[in-house]
Amino acid sequence: MSQETHSPLAALGQAAREAAYQLAVTPTAAKNRALGAIADELEAHSADILAANAKDIEAARAGGMGEAMLDRLLLNQARLAGIIGDVRKVITLDDPVGSELDCRVLENGLRLSRRRVPIGVIGVIYEARPNVTIDIASLCLKTGNASILRGGRETFHSNQTLVRVIQRALEKSGLPAAAVQYIDNPDRALVGELLRLDRYVDMIIPRGGAGLHKMCKEQSTIPVIIGGFGISHLFVDASADLSRSLDVIDNAKVQRPSACNALDTLLVHEAIAATFLPALALRMNQRQVTLVADPSAKALLAAAQGLRDAGPEDFDTEWLSLTLGVKLVKGVDEALAHMREHNASHSDAILTNDLANAERFVNGAGSAAVYVNASTRFTDGGQFGLGAEVAVSTQMLHARGPMGLTELTSYKWVGQADYLSRA
Repeated sequence: MSQETHSPLAALGQAAREAAYQLAVTPTAAKNRALGAIADELEAHSADILAANAKDIEAARAGGMGEAMLDRLLLNQARLAGIIGDVRKVITLDDPVGSELDCRVLENGLRLSRRRVPIGVIGVIYEARPNVTIDIASLCLKTGNASILRGGRETFHSNQTLVRVIQRALEKSGLPAAAVQYIDNPDRALVGELLRLDRYVDMIIPRGGAGLHKMCKEQSTIPVIIGGFGISHLFVDASADLSRSLDVIDNAKVQRPSACNALDTLLVHEAIAATFLPALALRMNQRQVTLVADPSAKALLAAAQGLRDAGPEDFDTEWLSLTLGVKLVKGVDEALAHMREHNASHSDAILTNDLANAERFVNGAGSAAVYVNASTRFTDGGQFGLGAEVAVSTQMLHARGPMGLTELTSYKWVGQADYLSRA
């Protein structure tokens, strides 16, 4: 018998696989009842969850964690209520499992269709976001997938408590507790083992920084969904309404700077720079945003507090804080060229009143989500009407953008006939 069979992680994988078999044939109504039970249990045990999160916050702060990461880690009553609301929202969404993508009848009488099915077992590796535990569990459950979760050590107490609550709700609902499992051993070697558990796990979703995604791509023997990382850009065209543009930039940068869809780099058309950049400096001063600028932009941002020169790596930096890169460009094509060079794969936007420039930007941007006259902060499952999300995929295959229910399914071909044999 192989060493894998004896490992604790293989036992988790085997239990998850068995749970996935049961979930695949569980009716939508039963899955919705379980989701309702999870929401109820989260409410009933909110004090325990917040107390566990407080332990994680205290330990993270003592360990010197920065404010941006602390914000990602934090649960409070309002955020927990929002998470519970997302679970209840998933109940109201259509279950994609069993739906037909298309159908046709062949000349020989065979009715051929493609039917949506669960993927199976989803492994998720994530950092510093305890809400991901609930998002993954609820979306996987709705789509009939089992999940194996591995959060960062900074979320240890929060995630242990959340998973206990989820498993209690599953058992009360008559579904296997192993449908949602958590790797609570902090040994980093287990991440590598999970990435090679292809006997049981069908897909890996990493949620974290570039280093985590790189490790998963290099070490996994399981298909990996790449997402959640990318430099978010916003290009202010010469035709843009400058006053209203400031409001959108403010929102994209400041509303939640630690989010992966927060603005990282502002590209400004050189024709409006002399007018626009001084106004930008004043607005960013009010919001305590530090500007990092190329030489031509810096000359027009003299009023900005804490202003500094952009270094070689700054336009490749996902800031996750109140810092914003600024660069002047000659137009749409130069903006797109800069974006291609600096990992524009997540959320990018143009502010313009020129329809041709808007279309050129949308067609030329290689991002998972592209906006015209809107903040990059909208790239979110809830904002897109998908309920919670498991990740924001920035790869080109299978799924792009916020991954909701549909993106957690595959399909099978179904052929139906009247005792038909092949000629």
